[in-house]
Amino acid sequence: MGVLGASALATGCSSTSSRPTTAGDTSSAAPATSGPAETPAPPPPAPTPTWDGQVKILGDGSTSDTGPQPKQPPKPEKLKPGEKPPQFVVFSWDGALEGEERQFSRFRKLGVENNAQMTFFLTGLYVLPKSKGSLYHPPQHQPGEASIDFATDPHIKDTLEQLRLSWLDGNEIGTHFNGHFCGAKGGGDWSTDEWTSELDQSISFVTNWKTNTGYKDLPSLPFDFTKELVGGRAPCLEGQKNLLVAEKAKGFRYDASSPGEFQVWPNKKDGIWNFPLQMLPYPGKSTQGLSMDFNFLAGQSGDSTKGDPKKYDAWEKETRDSYLAGFERVYNGSRAPLFIGNHFENWNGGIYMQAIEDVMKTVCKRDGVRCVSFRQVADWLDAQDPKVLDKLRQLDPAQPADWSRLTK
Repeated sequence: MGVLGASALATGCSSTSSRPTTAGDTSSAAPATSGPAETPAPPPPAPTPTWDGQVKILGDGSTSDTGPQPKQPPKPEKLKPGEKPPQFVVFSWDGALEGEERQFSRFRKLGVENNAQMTFFLTGLYVLPKSKGSLYHPPQHQPGEASIDFATDPHIKDTLEQLRLSWLDGNEIGTHFNGHFCGAKGGGDWSTDEWTSELDQSISFVTNWKTNTGYKDLPSLPFDFTKELVGGRAPCLEGQKNLLVAEKAKGFRYDASSPGEFQVWPNKKDGIWNFPLQMLPYPGKSTQGLSMDFNFLAGQSGDSTKGDPKKYDAWEKETRDSYLAGFERVYNGSRAPLFIGNHFENWNGGIYMQAIEDVMKTVCKRDGVRCVSFRQVADWLDAQDPKVLDKLRQLDPAQPADWSRLTK
C-alpha cells in the first residue's frame, strides 16, 4: 500500500456513483426541485428539561443555553520551564449520524469509559427530513439535491438524542456542512460566498430542527449552536482556501479540512488553527497513509466496502498498528498532537471501527495522554507562549526533545 494523500478516494469522498453510502442512510436523496424554498412559520417555543443551572430557550426551542458545558478540563496553563507537553489525541467523526449500526452511541459510551472526549462533525442534512429537502439550497446545485442520502425520521430522532448526550459528556459538536458535494461543482469549486451559504444553512438546520421536523415533544439540544460551533471539516477535504475566509467571518477557531500533512505541531492559516489529517507510518513498510478510515479502505479493498473477508483480520491489524505507530512516534518524540478522522461505518465487516476502539482503549489512559476534542487542543495552544510553539514546530515527529531547552 503506497502513500494515499489528498485525493477524493483517500478521503472517503469520491463521486456520487462510487462513494460508499453512509451507515444508516436507507432513504434516497431528495429529488431536485425548482421554485422558492418552503418557509413554514416557526412554532412557539417548546418546553425543555432543565439541566444544572438556568435554561434559556433559543429560537423555536431546537436549542437552548444551559450554561457552561459539563465535564470540561481545567483552564489550560502555559507550559512551565522544562515541562513536557501533554500528548493530545483527537478522535473525530464525519457526519455524526446515529444509524442502524448504532456507532455514534457505541463510541460515545466508549469515550466515557476511556477518558476520551471527541469531536463530532455533524452533517446538517442529518437533522433535516427528506420531506423538507427543498429547504436546502446547495451551491451550484438544485434545491434539495445532495450527494448523500437524507436520514430516515427514526435516525434523525436518534441522532438528536446522541447529540444531546454527547455534549453533556463533554464532547464537541462541529460541522461537516450539508450536501457532501465533491469534485466538479463541489467544495473545491465554491467561492467564499458559496461556502458562507453552505455554513449558514448547516447552522440553520440545527437551530431549527423542531420547525423542520415537527418533533415538538423532543427536548432541546442543551447548547447554543451559534456559540458552540467553532470548527469544521469540509467533505473530501476540498476547498479549504475559500472556506477559511467564511469560517473566520463566523468566528471559527480552527479548521480540520487540510489533508496529508506530517505529524508536526499545528500552526495557523489565515488566523485559524489548522488541524490536518496526518501521514502515519505502516509498520514494516516504507510507506505512510492518511489518518482516516477511508484511506485504509481505499488501500486495502479499493472502491469496495465489502472486500475479501479472508483479509479482514490482516487489514484490521494493519490499520490498528498504523494508528499506534503514529501515536508511539510522537509520544516518545515531539509530542505533536495525533489527529484521527473516521466515519460511523461498518466497511469491511466493521474492522475500522474495531481498530479505533482498540486504539482508544490502548492510549487514552496512558501517562501524559489527553484524548480530547479539537476545540480543547485549540484552547491549550492559545494559552502557550508563541515562541515555545515555534520551537516545537521545528521538531521531527520522532525526534526526542530536550524539554528543559524547548519550554524555557
